[in-house]
Amino acid sequence: MIGRVVRSADFERVLGTPSRARSAHFAVHHLADSPTLPKRRPSTGTADLSTGDAPIHPQAVDETPMATVPPTSAAPAPAAPDRAWLGYVVPKRHAKRAVTRTLLKRQIRAVFGDLPELPPGLWVVRLRMPFDRKQFPSASSDALRTAARAELLQLTRKLARPPASAPASGPVPAAAG
Repeated sequence: MIGRVVRSADFERVLGTPSRARSAHFAVHHLADSPTLPKRRPSTGTADLSTGDAPIHPQAVDETPMATVPPTSAAPAPAAPDRAWLGYVVPKRHAKRAVTRTLLKRQIRAVFGDLPELPPGLWVVRLRMPFDRKQFPSASSDALRTAARAELLQLTRKLARPPASAPASGPVPAAAG
């Protein structure tokens, strides 16, 4: 199951990386990292009411023993992500109608959710160009749905190929000289 990217900080981190694959209308960004944790923990609903009695503290705050923490020389390296998280950006300037934005988001979720093996990390699919309104006059037409799905499938095939900058798996030739 693919998780969802929901925090704006995660979107900013992923969109700060170069796109991994592009098509006429979409760009896919990837960051091999896990989502950031929220800064404050959500409420569990077990807090006491503010109208209740104040807790009694028998010991003064200044007299509590200090916990000694051994100094650390370096922070531990972040663990590698264990699964994939998907986010999508469909801006209003490229898809004016909410129906069109919803259709595109559903197609993104459907195509990327059907991938058998999406590498772990944060993935963001971004609509980078609007679809031609003359070619697709209806905001939620079968033609637009089919065109978006075909283009997204083409993007997933590009993602399946190794990046062009990856070294070949064959033997490395010796340097002359």
